[in-house]
Amino acid sequence: MNQNSATGSVLSLDPDLRAAVLRVARVPNLLVACDYDGTLAPIVADPTKATPSPESVAAVRALSSLPQTTVGVISGRALRDLAALSRLPAEVRLVGSHGSEFDVGYIDELPPERQQRRAELHAALTAICRDQPGVRLEAKPASVAVHTRAAPRDVAGRVFDAVRSGAALWPDIEVTTGKEVIELSVVPTDKGLAVDALRMQVSASAIVYLGDDATDEKAFAHLHGPDLGIRVGSVDGGTETLARFSIPDAEAAVGVLELLLHTRRRWLFGEQAVPIERHSMLSNTHTVALLTPAARVTWLCHPKPDSGAVFADLLGDTAAGHFTVQPEKGGIPLGQRYRPGTMTVETRWSGLTVTDWLDHHRTGNSLMRVLSGSSRARVDFVPRPDFGQVHIRLQPLGDDGLLVLGSNEPMVLYSPGIEWEISSDGHSDLARATVDLGATGGSAMLELRLGTDSIEPPRVQLEERQIAAEAAWRDWSDALKLPSVARDLVRRSALTLRGLWHKPTGAILAAATSSLPEEVGGSRNWDYRYCWLRDASLTAKALVDLGSTEEAESLLKWTLKVADNTDGHPERLHPLYNLDGTELGPEAVIEALPGYAGSRPVRVGNAANGQVQLDVFGPVADLVTTLAELRPPEDGDFALMEQMVEAVERRWHEPDHGIWEARRRPRHYVYSKVMCWMTVDRGIQLFERVGRPVPESWGPLRSTIAENVLDKGWDEKLGAYTVAYGYDEMDASVLWIGLSGLLADDDPRFLATVLAVEADLREGPTVYRYRWDDGLPGVEGGFHLCTTWMIEAYLRTGRRADAEELFAQFIECAGPTGLLPEEYDPLTERALGNHPQAYSHLGLIRCALELDRS
Repeated sequence: MNQNSATGSVLSLDPDLRAAVLRVARVPNLLVACDYDGTLAPIVADPTKATPSPESVAAVRALSSLPQTTVGVISGRALRDLAALSRLPAEVRLVGSHGSEFDVGYIDELPPERQQRRAELHAALTAICRDQPGVRLEAKPASVAVHTRAAPRDVAGRVFDAVRSGAALWPDIEVTTGKEVIELSVVPTDKGLAVDALRMQVSASAIVYLGDDATDEKAFAHLHGPDLGIRVGSVDGGTETLARFSIPDAEAAVGVLELLLHTRRRWLFGEQAVPIERHSMLSNTHTVALLTPAARVTWLCHPKPDSGAVFADLLGDTAAGHFTVQPEKGGIPLGQRYRPGTMTVETRWSGLTVTDWLDHHRTGNSLMRVLSGSSRARVDFVPRPDFGQVHIRLQPLGDDGLLVLGSNEPMVLYSPGIEWEISSDGHSDLARATVDLGATGGSAMLELRLGTDSIEPPRVQLEERQIAAEAAWRDWSDALKLPSVARDLVRRSALTLRGLWHKPTGAILAAATSSLPEEVGGSRNWDYRYCWLRDASLTAKALVDLGSTEEAESLLKWTLKVADNTDGHPERLHPLYNLDGTELGPEAVIEALPGYAGSRPVRVGNAANGQVQLDVFGPVADLVTTLAELRPPEDGDFALMEQMVEAVERRWHEPDHGIWEARRRPRHYVYSKVMCWMTVDRGIQLFERVGRPVPESWGPLRSTIAENVLDKGWDEKLGAYTVAYGYDEMDASVLWIGLSGLLADDDPRFLATVLAVEADLREGPTVYRYRWDDGLPGVEGGFHLCTTWMIEAYLRTGRRADAEELFAQFIECAGPTGLLPEEYDPLTERALGNHPQAYSHLGLIRCALELDRS
């Protein structure tokens, strides 16, 4: 069989079988098992010449090389013969003698009485088969098989009758009948039991089993749940098979294996993952979406950014949902850009422009997609609520659009005049349409309405809606006090930070996404779609520094509400919360998703919620004090400040998990102590600014913390401040010994610490957080926020040329539309981590402002 015929066998598979293969290929741990003769190798007159086809060997070899994938061959042949004849790689589990022989040395393990019984069995069958033309006796370690494939029909019938009425009736003899073979064994033989044994050995989430013989029915009988049984060839005697599907021959079996291989490889490793930094974010301050450079909506959560995703193709699987618009003929876009001062994105091909933005209506959000031009466009609408875990159906609503059925949250696609072709991937519906813009007057509209099932035409014209949406962003960004340094990038960073603000609650997202990897293919994949007190306060302060206070005011109200819910114990504040201010549920893994570029696990929730992080109060206190410089402090400001200083007073001397949320035992982190000092320091500044009496204990507390961290955080041998008391490892966060104001810019200890961090953690355009063991496997890239800290430290210590050079390198790491994720790998020159990341953009703003001032 040549390659073209193998490919043809894939295309000719029954659609339901194809859908079943696509589903089972996406389980976490897959076991692929099959028979040998008639499945991998054709049935031939001479069994010693039954070699597998090159295509089947290639498919089995490739499948066995995949991670989290096990391949087994369960044959009636003796194990030694199976291994010699198949010549399959060692990674393939071979099981002989219909499931009774797992090891080559199996015969040596038989007890003496069974070895004796087998010898008696061999003698009896030899007597029956002697002088019978075409009959062949096959001796196996625990059984004897009688083959009649080459015998005349009358001879075969006579021999089989003799066996069935003779040795087959002996006590403790297992009889297995196949195609022109009867086998008698002194031990239990059952391919179903062999399948069960393999399932347990490899902890398989699901099994695909292919077989052509009556003996394979026992294997099919042991399949359940997501398992997939496939019968190869016709069933003898017209009896029914227990397999869910049937295929005609071994050639079709190759087609199944190739489809399984292609789908699973794509699922495991990602399908041409778009570089993280090349995604653009849409926002309406109620939710966010991500868009690839080719106008594919690959991420959108509903009803809030921390809810389940309607489109999660970003995490490696088209089955998790996407919304794609592209020219009918395909092709790479000419470019993509934000409309100036807005969160509207335009993607352009010759003859087609797609304009995307998020709108807000009374009951929810709308994803607006406007197609304009003269060419024909293809649209694929594949909603998959809750990360693809919900089965949905699409119901046409005449010429007006599609209703999404099956989700707890109502949603409808309003698409007037567009005809949809609805199909199924075996799990849920998807819709496809071709739009001829030349026949529609040069434009067409797609509006995904979330939170409603109304298909009524909008009361406001499309152009007016776009103008209103863009004006809100443009008016806001035009009012900012932008620096002359990197002015456009600062504006885009500010728009991005405001886009991460959740206006209904006042919370601010740390990032728009979950589980984008800190190491491609690794397990450092975290969910950042929540509000960290630290991250949110730093974000709000960056916007305050640019002249926007709305986000900070709403965040402080949110924070005060969260603090009030601690029942008078602010020291019990969690590091992060849901956007509505409630506590997170347990961290969980979505096993069905392969992750971005094969980076697993895909996580929802964040176990850092349960950590002790004493540094979180410092950024909040700094924000409160900064706001007080712009308007009279409010009662809530004082109340919040008092609660935070009280929390520091109670717990500053304890070890904690630190800013980086290491999943190891708590330590006395220098950064955490500095932030405790900063909390008290900013509290004193706030009270003094308005002439309010400073609580008596605050001054001594500030001095005590300062003396403690300046003494115990210093490492005499290294001549610098290190990550934690008693540890000689460097950490970029110790730069805050000076950035906070605890040490003066010209203090020799600060100068020495900057040099130590630079020497140990800077590599080219990036700075790593640390290199110490954080208790997690793998490595990560340089951390953009740490790079901006280094730039600030250079400026404070008089190294302006170094600061300018590093800043120029840093901004080169931004994507084509100006967005930055969390990290950067200087070796592969690729971005890493969740995207866009608030830390990265607030760091850029801080640096640009500092460079502009100095």
